[in-house]
Amino acid sequence: MKILVVGTGAREHALVRALSLDPSVTALHAAPGNPGIGALATLHPVDQLDGPAVAALATELGVDLVVVGPEAPLVAGVADAVRAAGIPVFGPSGEGARLEGSKAFAKEVMAAAGVPTAEPRVVTDAADVAAALDAFGAPYVVKEDGLAAGKGVVVTSDRAEALAHAEACLAKEGGAVVVEEYLDGPEVSLFVLCDGTDVVPLVPAQDFKRAHDGDEGPNTGGMGAYSPLPWAPDGLVEEVVERVAKPTVAEMARRGTPFSGVLYCGLALTSKGVRVVEFNARFGDPETQVVLARLATPLAGVLLASATGTLADLPPLEWRDDAAVTVVVASEGYPASPRSGDPIEGVDDADAVPGVHVLHAGTAIVDGALVSAGGRVLSVTATGTDLAAARTAAYAGVDRISLAGSHHRSDIAAAAAAH
Repeated sequence: MKILVVGTGAREHALVRALSLDPSVTALHAAPGNPGIGALATLHPVDQLDGPAVAALATELGVDLVVVGPEAPLVAGVADAVRAAGIPVFGPSGEGARLEGSKAFAKEVMAAAGVPTAEPRVVTDAADVAAALDAFGAPYVVKEDGLAAGKGVVVTSDRAEALAHAEACLAKEGGAVVVEEYLDGPEVSLFVLCDGTDVVPLVPAQDFKRAHDGDEGPNTGGMGAYSPLPWAPDGLVEEVVERVAKPTVAEMARRGTPFSGVLYCGLALTSKGVRVVEFNARFGDPETQVVLARLATPLAGVLLASATGTLADLPPLEWRDDAAVTVVVASEGYPASPRSGDPIEGVDDADAVPGVHVLHAGTAIVDGALVSAGGRVLSVTATGTDLAAARTAAYAGVDRISLAGSHHRSDIAAAAAAH
């Protein structure tokens, strides 16, 4: 099978790595990819948001499957352009990707499907925001309606900060915000593969959104993740499949916009039960890094089944007993103003630690040297017999990497490993 992966991040590197280990894969291509992906796949300098260009490349390469990694190309309809060219694609249509592209649309679908979630109010002017904040009370939850790369949400007990965030979102063209009730309890990410009709869950993971230890600092795209979750209640996956994923996929089909690809269910395990915090229409980054590290079933056939409506024919997925932990190495100034162009050293040394593999995110090669080229630069991923062992290996890998001014969290999976 020949496969083209679209995207540039560590999530796409994780996908490419898993596909490179699948004996059925005969050729791997990526557009545009990154230096780490380039070690495993042929890179093509195509704009990932340009659907016709991606479709033309896929046609020219004669690939059997296109895997679209990030949310922006999905919302831009890249999967539609590839499907229109007659090539199977893993990833939802532009219409399906609205589950991520519009918080308000996602809430509407959840309401129609009876999916448990936080009560929302969608507002488009500042006076209504103030009224909604007062109706729900603190802590305040304010979400930008559109795509914000994981950074459009503010949760705060400071009413002025909540109002300021809402006003900044509303100042954008067509700006809208969702104000909603605060959900207590730990958060869990569960990816569910969909083919428009059927659903197949992967294993749960937890990610760490805040920039600094102890969940301090600003929200980021994610600073690390781990799987499995020793504290998760029995039956959680089955409950999410029955109460969240299946009703959502059925509702999307009822609307004439069947959803295929991955439905990322961001969940809160609240005192009142499981609630959906948000949907994404693609694999999460950095959770994908740990989930794929534990998947024993070859990946290509699984993604192809989602793309071709044949998930029902797939044998049950097999999982390794190992635990996995990933730690993100971020550049100086991330997330507010990340610095680029600093040399990165020690990646090969980190890769040499038993159980560790380093995935590239914001990297580039300049004059033959590897340099930082984004906020989240590397995902150091490790597997081990348990979370403590995986954690030890991941941090041993991080310690071997040098990047001036970089920062990482030192507490990824610490509490779970001690569980």
